[in-house]
Formats: sequence, C-alpha cells, structure tokens
Amino acid sequence: MKTFKVEAIIVAIGFMLLGYSINGGLKAIAEKDRIVNVKGLSEVEVPANKVIWPLVYKNLGNDLSALYAEIKKSNQTIVDFLKEKGITEEEVSINAPEIIDLKAERYGNSSQIPFRYNVTCVITVTSDKVDLIRSLISEQGELLKRGIAITSGDYRYNVQYEFTGLNDIKPQMIEEATKNARQAAEKFAKDSNSELGKIRNANQGQFSINDRDANTPYIKKVRVVTSITYSLSN
Repeated sequence: MKTFKVEAIIVAIGFMLLGYSINGGLKAIAEKDRIVNVKGLSEVEVPANKVIWPLVYKNLGNDLSALYAEIKKSNQTIVDFLKEKGITEEEVSINAPEIIDLKAERYGNSSQIPFRYNVTCVITVTSDKVDLIRSLISEQGELLKRGIAITSGDYRYNVQYEFTGLNDIKPQMIEEATKNARQAAEKFAKDSNSELGKIRNANQGQFSINDRDANTPYIKKVRVVTSITYSLSN
C-alpha cells in the first residue's frame, strides 16, 4: 500500500512537471511568433563627380583619302579647343571613325546619292571636372567658327553623368535607414502595448543611384531601403 502511494506521488509530480514544460513550450512558441517587420528608408542627393561627354560630328565625301585628311584636321581642332578650355589630353579619347558606304546599301537609287561616304566621328571626354564640362557643352557652338558642326540627337552618344563616391556615404545612409526602421518598430510596439525586443534578422537592401529628374541628370539621388525584423514582448 505504501509503495502504491509513493508511485502515485511520483506520477503526480511527473504530470506536474510535464504541464510546466508544455506551458513553457507554448509560451516560447507564442513569443517566437510575436515579431514585427519594418523598413527604413534613406535618401540623399549628391552632385555627379564624373562625366562622359561625346562630341560627335559627321563628314560626307566621295574620296576616302581626302576625308581622312579632313577628319584628322577636325580632330586636332577639337582637341585644341578642349585643351584651351582646361581639358587635358589624358581626358580625351579619339574613337575610330564609323564609315557608311551609301552606294553599297541594298535599297534606294544609289545613282542619285551625291556623296558616297558618310563618316561619323566621335571624340570622348571623360573627366571629373563636371562643372567645367557643363559649361563647355553650352560653349561648343564655338567650334562652328572653326568649321566643325557638333551633332546631337543620337541616343548612342548622350552625355552621361555618374556618381562614384557611394562607399563614402554608405555608412551614414545605412545608419539613417536603420534608425528610421527602429522608430517605425517602436511606434508599432507602443500602439500594440508591447515592448520592442532584439533584432531577429536584417536585410540591408540594394543601393540605387538615379538621376534626380530628367532636367538635372548631373544631380543624383542615392537611395537604400533596409528591412529589419524585431521581436516583441509584453
């Protein structure tokens, strides 16, 4: 009889411990599921610090040798113009001319074409002197006085502005985005009568660099969105 009572007590204690374990497990599961996922945004506008400026002009003619001499002279005129304005030779590259033989085209009446060869020439300036290049773009009409007409409208040869200093501003932007995400999480926790816990996981997100707008491509908008998951507790 005494043995039976001891066994019953042991069984009762076992059920009690099992109950505590189940209760603790359920509580842990409930706490585990209590999370909040928030996003933090950081945006900054920065001036471009690199510019790629293609100067494009075209020549027409029937004699390739004469065209070659004319192109060589025009290229030197453009380079001299750039050097006079403060551009170094290292910032200038002369592309090979693109030649189209109009009489070799399959379509059209080639006998009515006054010039056989259409030559496109491109001189590219790559520089960190963004403000200087912007002023020169508005002054390129001066080349007309020297017998060279710079053409535009070809999408292949648009002026490109770039920002290459992302690594310098990354830490501050990540800090700001993380701060904004935490503020959002704290507001959510307060509204739900909860306490904000530790970070469960975080995703920095991708940085993007775009023109601020179509009219000011030399001003860039840098953007990053972080995604952070916090735990919540009562």
